[in-house]
Amino acid sequence: MQQKGAIQIIEWEDLDKRKFYSLGVFMTLTTRATVYPASLIRTRLQVQKGKSLYSGTFDAFCKVLRSEGVFGLYRGFMVNTFTLVAGQAYITTYELVRKYVSHYSPSNTVKSVVAGGAASLVAQTITVPIDVVSQHLMMQGQGEHLTRFKAKPKMILAASKRRLTFGQTLDITMQIFAADGFRGFYRGYVATLLTYIPNSLCFYLLLHDYQLSLLAPSACPHLILQAVAGPMAAATASTITNPMDVVRARVQVEGRSSVIETFKQLLAEEGAWGLTKGLSARIISSTPTSVLIVVGYETLKRLSLRADLVESRHW
Repeated sequence: MQQKGAIQIIEWEDLDKRKFYSLGVFMTLTTRATVYPASLIRTRLQVQKGKSLYSGTFDAFCKVLRSEGVFGLYRGFMVNTFTLVAGQAYITTYELVRKYVSHYSPSNTVKSVVAGGAASLVAQTITVPIDVVSQHLMMQGQGEHLTRFKAKPKMILAASKRRLTFGQTLDITMQIFAADGFRGFYRGYVATLLTYIPNSLCFYLLLHDYQLSLLAPSACPHLILQAVAGPMAAATASTITNPMDVVRARVQVEGRSSVIETFKQLLAEEGAWGLTKGLSARIISSTPTSVLIVVGYETLKRLSLRADLVESRHW
């Protein structure tokens, strides 16, 4: 384990990989289930024209809950769970790149920033096709008029109301393939990379800076310091990258092909204010995510420490 002041940094070679991956899947699934409603609200806010459907995050949450129920907040969640693969790819890439960069730089910040960017590239390459399908499912219900593809709802007579079923995932998938071919599942890939790689770089840079700037007692546990700095870094990174996230959502849901033209049209139609669409929902979703990434991930690594190193832990 690398020593950094009084902090012991657990590196890739210190981990019991079986524990690491099994606990990692649980942590990733828990995170996604927690933040998914905010992600759905964010997508609907970003895609709507002006305030044609919702006036804000709270209004959107209330309207979805009232008209579509709790189920409405989890539209597309089942297909989104396939991104668990991307989550494992992210943490594997992150740790392996950290190990590689350590041969060239001893700085923990440099290792985290480079590894975070590389991990985002790998994870988003896996995630984008799942996100494309998931976002179209998110837009069903109140937002279905804003998307190119509309799922065919099935009647469940026992409930005497419309409910979306898993079969609609296949329905949307086939519609995307019929309209755009395989490339349709990577629509918005460039915009996604331009959103999430800078977001990851900003997050790790700001996380380091905020930890240094916090006026905490020297005896303050490192995890507490991270728990405070994490949400601050996530909120700042989300604010910086939100304009591109709005463009990404519109490219994927509306079927646009040009990032630049989408950006120009957004500015022309809604002005600079349009670039802030869904920001509060994005910050709401990024806060628990950042805590779980920073604190949860650090705890995950501690729980996954190799048996022969357990006695050497001093937290």
